[in-house]
Amino acid sequence: MAWSKQDEQGERGAHGPQALSVSEAVATAKGAVAGLGTFVVMGEVTGFRGPNARSGHCYFQVKDDSSSMDCIVWRGVAAHMGFELRDGLKIQVTGAFDVYAGSGRLSFVAKHVEVAGEGLLRQQVAELARRLEREGLMDQGRKRAIPRFCTRVGVVTSLSGSVIEDVKRTLARRNPLVELEVAGCSVQGPGAAASVEQALAVAEATAPDCILLVRGGGSFEDLMTFNDEGLARAVARCAVPVVCGIGHEPDVSICDMVCDRRCSTPTAAAESVAPALDEVEAAIADRSGRLVSALQGLCQRDVLKVEASADALTRAMDARLTRERATVDAFATHRCLSDPAFVLEGRENDLLALEQRLHDAIPRSMARRAAEVDAAGRRLTSLGSRLLDPYEATLARSAATLEALSPLRVLGRGYAIARDARGHVLSHADPSLVGQDVTVMLGDGTLTANVTAADAGGDPSK
Repeated sequence: MAWSKQDEQGERGAHGPQALSVSEAVATAKGAVAGLGTFVVMGEVTGFRGPNARSGHCYFQVKDDSSSMDCIVWRGVAAHMGFELRDGLKIQVTGAFDVYAGSGRLSFVAKHVEVAGEGLLRQQVAELARRLEREGLMDQGRKRAIPRFCTRVGVVTSLSGSVIEDVKRTLARRNPLVELEVAGCSVQGPGAAASVEQALAVAEATAPDCILLVRGGGSFEDLMTFNDEGLARAVARCAVPVVCGIGHEPDVSICDMVCDRRCSTPTAAAESVAPALDEVEAAIADRSGRLVSALQGLCQRDVLKVEASADALTRAMDARLTRERATVDAFATHRCLSDPAFVLEGRENDLLALEQRLHDAIPRSMARRAAEVDAAGRRLTSLGSRLLDPYEATLARSAATLEALSPLRVLGRGYAIARDARGHVLSHADPSLVGQDVTVMLGDGTLTANVTAADAGGDPSK
């Protein structure tokens, strides 16, 4: 028998509530939780994870002595908290519960987070201190040195309290030469931070050697004015070095951390910028004595150097004069100075001797040159004969050969050469020559003949 899905749902509906899918169940729970509204929950942070590297969200649990719940702080909320979450921090978180559809997990989504109780103030101060430290406002390398002897000091404090009188008495007692420039302000309550910042600017405008930022002791809340971020930044960027004396020894404010010098009390701050007059006098006397001793030592060393230089100069001059004197004496012994004509006589004798040597040398040189020319002529004649002998022999052989081949030699043996009227040599009997004159060259002379007959085919021996 077939069993359909509708039959299965009908069967379940007949015996109990209708079954839901997981998505439907989670959506139902999500809607029910959303209807609970907004809660303000106080607890301690544990299992903190974040901000996430990609999303920037923070995940943790908030717990008390018996329970805990998952909590989510989205990136936008975390960026405006003003402090960093960490395990063990007691917080007050405002938000609503939500069910994550993907896993059905219940979480508390925070819309606002703050530190709970008085710890809130301290946590906020600590977080501000960490932030300013990361920016480098508390670095010792940034802080400026306070002049050792300040002659003009600015004071920023309340004019209604006893602090200003303590500062004046301290400065008058220790060094009455110090001039004070007082800038009054409110040091506690609403608007006090802005008042102090304005007074700091007024004191800076008077161009003192340094500025004292002071107030008496009080509770942590009373000193919160000096934990203001704007005031702390104003102290850090002040063009004049700032000395803070706020509260008592255990009290440390943000301004104490960023100022150029921190003192435990206002009185200690005043004492640090105004050394006692007797101390100044003692220091001046001590430095004066050391200066005199140093100058005396320098003078003594310079006197010794001058004396040593004078001795060395005297010795050098004596040695130089001795050498110059010896040179002059040597020149004085020269013959040219005592007898100037001696130089000319010596040159005349040298010229005469040279003339005699020249007269003696010329005949010898000419005879030697003549002998050398004769010898060269004989060598040239002998060499010419040896050079011409091969060419003369070759010429003789060539002449003999030419003589043997010469037509004149043939004519001498009884032969003759006949030429026509144009001078052409006749080599055969041409009948056209009959009646013409021909010239016949013999071994000795020539003759002219008239051709009467020409037999081209005849035998010349007949």
